[in-house]
Amino acid sequence: MDLALALGGLIVGIVVGLTGMGGGALMTPMLVLFFGVQPLAAVSSDLVASAFMKPIGGFVHLRSGTVNMGLVKLLMLGSVPSAFAGVLIIKALGDSETVQHRVEIALGAALLVAAGSLALKAYLNMAARSRRRRSGLPAEASAEGQPEVMLRPVPTVLVGVLGGIIVGMTSVGSGSLIIIALLALYPRLNANQLVGTDLVQAVPLVASAALGHLLFGDFHLDVTFSLLLGAVPGVYLGARYSSIAPGGFVRRALSLVLVASGLKLLGVDTIVLGYLLLAGCVVAPLVWAGLRRRHGLPALARLEAGRAPAAAPPVEPDSEPAPRP
Repeated sequence: MDLALALGGLIVGIVVGLTGMGGGALMTPMLVLFFGVQPLAAVSSDLVASAFMKPIGGFVHLRSGTVNMGLVKLLMLGSVPSAFAGVLIIKALGDSETVQHRVEIALGAALLVAAGSLALKAYLNMAARSRRRRSGLPAEASAEGQPEVMLRPVPTVLVGVLGGIIVGMTSVGSGSLIIIALLALYPRLNANQLVGTDLVQAVPLVASAALGHLLFGDFHLDVTFSLLLGAVPGVYLGARYSSIAPGGFVRRALSLVLVASGLKLLGVDTIVLGYLLLAGCVVAPLVWAGLRRRHGLPALARLEAGRAPAAAPPVEPDSEPAPRP
């Protein structure tokens, strides 16, 4: 057993449970860059480990009611067969690093776009809430309920097909790529439901890809066992907190993982990435606080609940009481 690998699995497991993504986008680069595992072996080991991690987080979200099962079924129709096919494709291409590199570049750019879209959505929601308060109306709820969405079968199945192929080839995308597509197709999904739906749909997807890699990949039992020792409790803890966390917190965690994964896939050096994320964690809250104040809201969101909207003028009572029957 490798304790360092187990610790890495714990960290990635928490991220997966909390945000529904980051398994392949973080686990595979971690194995290759920090532990010297060969790329194909890293992909195989990551997928087999994810096949055990995803059901734990998915079960927690199912119990919490943060899963849209209609979306899960449509995604499965495309993703399960295509994930297995992705393993066969990468096997037929041989050791084509160029193919995988191009997929990772495209995915990295998409992750950064998704992070920007999350930030824009949060800003628009905050601006709308400010307008309602200035109008004397109560602020809208912060999307804690589970909104109804109209299913779009054809594009949803196609998303499953594309996501399955990429996951089978690279182990990346069961959370990151499909979360991006769900954001685009179903903007009314709130953050917790987005995470829960993604985690549950990833269970059969990753299981199919893992089976393909067990048969045709480069699976290493010792690497996977060490990862699972940390990842299993990590994903449980992350999912437990995600299912009860405020939507705003989950959204910020999603954005951070999207940026970290996207920059890593684009080849940003690990040390540079660390400095960029540290700077972002310092600067972003200051910018957000300034935007909130510009819209007439307190700089800190936790103070907003204590600030009641302007009260409507009191209604004058009738000059004479109504006669009793």
